[in-house]
Amino acid sequence: MKKRIAVVHDWLIGMRGGEYVLEAILRLYPSADVFTLFYNKDRISDLINSHRIFTSSLNKFGFIKKNYKYFLHRFPIEIEKFNLQDYDLIISSSHCVAKGIIPRPDSLHFSYLHTPMRYIWDQYYNYFEKTGYLKKKIIDKKLNYLRMWDVTSSARVDYFIANSSYVSKRIEKFYKRKSEVIFPPIEVDFFTPDKRKRGDFYLCVNALVPYKRTDIVVNAFNKSGKDLIVIGKGSEYKKLKKLSKPNIRFINNLNRDELRDFYRRAKALVYAGIEDFGMSFVEAQATGLPVIAYNKGGICDIVNHKRTGILYDKQDIDSLNNAIEEFESLKLFEDDLRENSLRFSKDKFLEKFKAFVDERVK
Repeated sequence: MKKRIAVVHDWLIGMRGGEYVLEAILRLYPSADVFTLFYNKDRISDLINSHRIFTSSLNKFGFIKKNYKYFLHRFPIEIEKFNLQDYDLIISSSHCVAKGIIPRPDSLHFSYLHTPMRYIWDQYYNYFEKTGYLKKKIIDKKLNYLRMWDVTSSARVDYFIANSSYVSKRIEKFYKRKSEVIFPPIEVDFFTPDKRKRGDFYLCVNALVPYKRTDIVVNAFNKSGKDLIVIGKGSEYKKLKKLSKPNIRFINNLNRDELRDFYRRAKALVYAGIEDFGMSFVEAQATGLPVIAYNKGGICDIVNHKRTGILYDKQDIDSLNNAIEEFESLKLFEDDLRENSLRFSKDKFLEKFKAFVDERVK
């Protein structure tokens, strides 16, 4: 009998790293149905849209979509409402609550975890520290419940797959579960080098939100006076732009071709935060662009220190500037960077993911 397959994804309101992983999973399981809390068809790829998609009752409330972090306490209730009793194989692609679905007792549930829920664990202070007193009191009470639910619901997963060694350690820390590390699929066949001479500017590519620590990057370049281009948008955009000196330029709303062009022309990609994985690091290396980043998180799986970039050990302005000076004294080769990036290809992901699932599905 043919197995019925469900794929559960937290929300579908844009194409970011998690959605590209979802696309790859759906290539492996073209008959799968998709379950998600929110869905915006116009901002999702044709491949995902070609599947039958079921949404939660929250999907009709635009206000909740825009202010979702204040409604996190509702998400477990909604994810548990999905009726998956007819499905033999369930794959959750989760960074929030998707892993908490209720499977049929004899079904198999594989969860590809992008991260344990950031908002309630290690990124709680970045997301809610500046929230007003009364609102914060309410949030704290709800998040205490969410932490208990998050740990309890992890028992509903038969097999965890982590997107990096860093996330694998956090799964063990918070859930006391082992996981298989399978790196997410990166389009290394698209992000390729070209023969043009590189420019004299550095590049920062990330969402402009607190935990990315773009403020460290901006202040480091304010101090050094070197040219920096920041590509991204987010809640900290206005603050960072106001903070920046004339040697720093901000750009957003680039298409993929334009982003690739910047990767191809920059001297190095710089970063000061802690990423669960960090797709932009691989995209950069695929084009032959070295990476200079804080030595913690998913970056440790990606960059080979002094061969494909520089990793620095203290998360501050001077350490980043010292790493840049060290980088400028080295000679790194595009062929090494390109070869390193091929470990993260889409084909590698498809091969490893399918093998891991097939070995455990009878």
